[in-house]
Amino acid sequence: MPPFLETAVEIAREAGGLLAHYFDRRVAFELKGEFDLVTEADRASEALIVERLRAHFPSHAIVAEEGGGHETASEYRWYVDPLDGTTNFAHGYPVYNVSIGLERAGELVAGVVYDPSRGEMFAAEAGAGAYLNHRRIRVSACPKLEASLAATGFPNYLRTKNANIHFYYQLALASHGVRRGGAAAIDLAYVACGRLEAFWEFGLKPWDMAAGVLLVREAGGAVTDMHGRPFSLQGPHILANNGHTHEQILELFGEIFAGRNRHRMPAVEASL
Repeated sequence: MPPFLETAVEIAREAGGLLAHYFDRRVAFELKGEFDLVTEADRASEALIVERLRAHFPSHAIVAEEGGGHETASEYRWYVDPLDGTTNFAHGYPVYNVSIGLERAGELVAGVVYDPSRGEMFAAEAGAGAYLNHRRIRVSACPKLEASLAATGFPNYLRTKNANIHFYYQLALASHGVRRGGAAAIDLAYVACGRLEAFWEFGLKPWDMAAGVLLVREAGGAVTDMHGRPFSLQGPHILANNGHTHEQILELFGEIFAGRNRHRMPAVEASL
């Protein structure tokens, strides 16, 4: 592995070990907004990652979720999510990860997603493929939306203004199902290794997506926004999948954006 990726893997593994220690202790959480959780584990992991990155790459910029980053004029910019899946973590639900992505002059060049609960290290470098624990991974070969498994997420903030339930319902009925794991980076990694055919979500931050997007691309998948436009880390939404189902999902999403639903949502009374 090149020095950037090798270093990111080492740092992610160290931070993951720290998170696992906190997870076993079932640490308390705070609210940094009306619904958004943060724990001492988030802050400790971020402090470790930022310290290590600054020691190895002192001139590089660092953007980190909890605000402990380091701004510079460098063409290199690290995106750090020290604990993706904080709500899961705070409740003792073992789906969380460390996500570290590197951008050079606006292009993603390296990324790691480490899941300490399962000992799974996903890593990718631009042009060199994607790997899970040093084994090359590829996206699923599933060609049909109706035979696919997808994942999505729902934000902790602006819950009443988020329209994703419409997309969730329509895609759930058009496929084998939709999962909601609560950790976007793991969902993207699962698309990259073929456990999922697709992932979409509204309102994610750059640190949620940077590493996972590179994993999907290097594993042979497609990443755009939900209208099929070029993806941006600052964009309002993301659609990542195996490439084979991309146009089928975009067609379905286009209908939903236009207010047309293939499947009518049932009335509550129908379930009583």
